[in-house]
Formats: sequence, structure tokens, C-alpha cells
Amino acid sequence: MGARLGLIAAIIVAGALLLPLSAVAWRAEGWGGLDPSDWGALWFTLWQAALSAGISVLLAVPIARALARRRFIGRSMVIVLLGAPFILPVIVAVLGLIAVFGRSGIVNTALGWIGVETVSIYGWQGVILAHVFFNMPLATRLILQGWLSIPGERLRLAASLDFTATDTFRRLEWPMLRAVVPGIFLVIFLISTTSFAVALALGGGPRATTVELAIYQAFRFDFDLSRAALLGAVQLVIGGTAALVSLRLTLPSGFGAGLDRAIPRWDSRGLGLRAQDIAVIALACMFLLVPMILVLGEGVLNLTGLSAGVWAAALRSLIVALVAAASTLTLAFFMSKAIVDLPRGGWIEVVGSLSIAASPLVLGTGLYILLLPWINPVSLALPVTTFVNTIFALPFALRALIPAMRDLRDDYGRLSESLGIAGLTWVRLVAIPRLRRPGGFAAGLTAALAAGDLGVIALFASPDQATLPLVLYQLMGAYRMDDAKAAALLLVLLSLGLFWLFERGGRRA
Repeated sequence: MGARLGLIAAIIVAGALLLPLSAVAWRAEGWGGLDPSDWGALWFTLWQAALSAGISVLLAVPIARALARRRFIGRSMVIVLLGAPFILPVIVAVLGLIAVFGRSGIVNTALGWIGVETVSIYGWQGVILAHVFFNMPLATRLILQGWLSIPGERLRLAASLDFTATDTFRRLEWPMLRAVVPGIFLVIFLISTTSFAVALALGGGPRATTVELAIYQAFRFDFDLSRAALLGAVQLVIGGTAALVSLRLTLPSGFGAGLDRAIPRWDSRGLGLRAQDIAVIALACMFLLVPMILVLGEGVLNLTGLSAGVWAAALRSLIVALVAAASTLTLAFFMSKAIVDLPRGGWIEVVGSLSIAASPLVLGTGLYILLLPWINPVSLALPVTTFVNTIFALPFALRALIPAMRDLRDDYGRLSESLGIAGLTWVRLVAIPRLRRPGGFAAGLTAALAAGDLGVIALFASPDQATLPLVLYQLMGAYRMDDAKAAALLLVLLSLGLFWLFERGGRRA
């Protein structure tokens, strides 16, 4: 029964993705319809994504290396901190970067004191800085996994051969980096090409407009559905190409299996190397923490002065997050069961991951085209936002549930059959207790991402339907920075609070 429901869910997800994307392709006029500004947006999207990914990876390598070589009090907290930007609302991080690098930020204030010309965060440099802020921690976490995958026996052998840190890097660490970095680079490249809120807040000029932002401008300001659809098709080609290449562009590291024992790093005991690693970790923590401290610390002072409209927007964001979490978890549960139980269920996993190659604005544009002949799409702003967040969180939920569902089948499948446990009884007595931990993580991640999303809601929403991220962006645009920082604090509390509640609920016995 569950496998059949998973099959139905996969068909629904495939239709929900392919129909809007087909509508976008249908309304596109052909490649000749791009004007010079559109080609400029395409070029900026590609080179800023490449530069953002390159800088993120280059900075992540020494940070991951330092974390792999050192054991210190608070190391686990540092690693948790590196995962925070992924669930942090984008618009909040942008506000934090403005507090540091903006016209009145601490960097420009310090430059003014010493008589040096100030810098601007608006334009291409701000877009790249924000992308590095979000993606460098992600790259660090992924590269750190590669570092920890080097068998401890190889490190012990290197120590017995008196390898220096340079020797260890050349013989052990460089082959690992050669294997994992290309895929990480392309993942970050893909994320940077589909970034919208960053370009909306920090870019937007003729030389700093991404394809995503051009779609928004064509849709929201010009109401040129044909041009928006054409740009959506371009964005889909970019994302699909990057996603396909990222699946293939890896090189084997050549390591064998190990015993997974923690081995001291004898090659990095020198005082100079220790000071270098400490400095790298400290600078990374400062880069991530200072913007958030400046925003959230000042937001506390103005939290009680927020208007009723901001609190109403927070309630709308909460509803969107909860519904998206419930729908994503339901789809992921049945699809993961079908993937595990059906002999050829791999295509269902492919369907669930298709949204990685698309973008929320492209999907939103397609939904608008489909809904327009039948109903005013603006009246469905919140349901459409919930739907898009469900589809785009589904790949992460599947990644969490599929391994656990496979273990559940292997460990308890035959026992359940022998006892005649099936249907809702199996879900209640077997599935929920064993899938509670990954399910809680998936639900928390979906809720946090949905609560902080500034994407489709910017296309559809009328003033009385704005969610909290959109209201925060509007406060920033009106230069009401005190209220914006208070709204940012409220949004962080909402997003991280939902993630913590769901994740903690999953960890409870």
C-alpha cells in the first residue's frame, strides 16, 4: 500500500514540476528574443557564480584542514556554526552584511577613521560577498567530510615515514581534494546561479543583475510573461547543465578502507602550523558571527515596537512553514518507501531530485501562466509559496529518509510480515519510531527554509499577503533599519526555533 502511494506521490511531483516548466517553455519566444540586457544578466550570472564558488572553495580548504587536524574545546560548536548559514534566512544575513560592510558599517567606519576611501557593498562585489558568506561554510562541511574519510591507517603510515605536512598534503590530502572539490564547486555554482534574494537586495544595477532577478523584473515590473518565460528557460538550462555535470565530474581518490579510528596528526604539531590553524578557524568564526551579532543584538532593543502588520506577516510565515513541513514529510515518506520497496524505484528518486535543476522563480512563473486563465494567481500567493517550498525541500527530505527507510526494511521487514503488521498499524508501531530522527530533521529543515524564503512570494504577494521575509525586505527598502533589525531577529527566532523544535522532537526516544 505504501509503495503504491509513493508511486502516486512521484507522479504528482513529476506533474507539479513538468507542467509549470512546460508552460514556461511554451511561452518562450526562442533564443533570438533575448535583448542585450538579458545577455548581460546571463553573463553576470555565470561569472559571478563561478567566482563565488571558486572563492568559497579556496577559503574552505584551509578551514576544513584546520578542523580536521585540531581537537579543541568547542570544536563541535564550530562545526554546528558552519551549518547555520544554510538554514539562516537569506535576507537576515544580507542585513547583517550591510551592518558590517554597508555605508555606515563598521568596516567603512574604520576606513574613514584612517582616511582610506570607503567601499560599497552594493553591486557585483556585494553579491559575491554574500554568496561566499552562505556557501563557504557549506563547502567547509563537505570538504571536512572528505578529510575525515582519509583512513587513519594512512596517516599512521605517513607518520612512520616521517612525512611533513607538505608531504601529507601531496600524497594523501591532494588526491582527496581532487576527488571532492569539483563536485562541491559545481554544487555551489548551481546554488549561486539560482540565488534571488541576494541579487535583489545587493545587486540590481545594469552590471549586477542575475537571470533570476531579470525574471522578477520582467514579471513584476513589466508584466512581460513571454520575456519572463524565456529567461526562465535560460535559467533551467543553466541549472540542468550544472546539475548533470556535478553528478559526473569527480575523480577517485584511490584510498582503501580503514578502521575509522581517530588518529593524531603527527605531521602538524609544530607551533607555526598550530598558530596558522587557530588563526584560520578564528577568522572564519568572526566572518560568520559578527554580522549576525550586529543585527540580532540591535534587534532585541526594538522587538517590542514592531507593528501589528509585522506580527501578522510572521504568522503567515509560520503557517507556510508548518504546512510545507507536513506536506514535504508526507511526500518524502511515501516516495522513500516506494524507492526502497519497488524493484525499479530509482526513477522515483530522480523525480524527487528534479527541483535541484530548476529555480523557484521559474516554477513560480510557470504556475502563474497556468493559473492566469482560470483564477487570479495573486489570490493564491500563500498556497503557491507553500507548494514551491514543498517541492524544493523534497530532495533534502529524501536524502534524510531513504537510508533510514532502507535500514527499516532490512531490519524489520520480515518480522513485520511474519506478525501481520501492515498499513497504518505498521506506520504507527514500526515506521514512526524508527524514522523519527531523520523525519524530525527533514521537517525542521523544510520549516526553516520555508519560513525564511524570499522567492515566489515576491512575485505573487499583495501587501496584505506578505510573509515576514518580504516585510523585512520592504523595511530595508524604506530605510527603517531599526524595525528591519527587529524583524530580522523575529525571523531568525522563527526559522531556527522551528528547526530546533522539529529536530529535537525527532531525537526524543
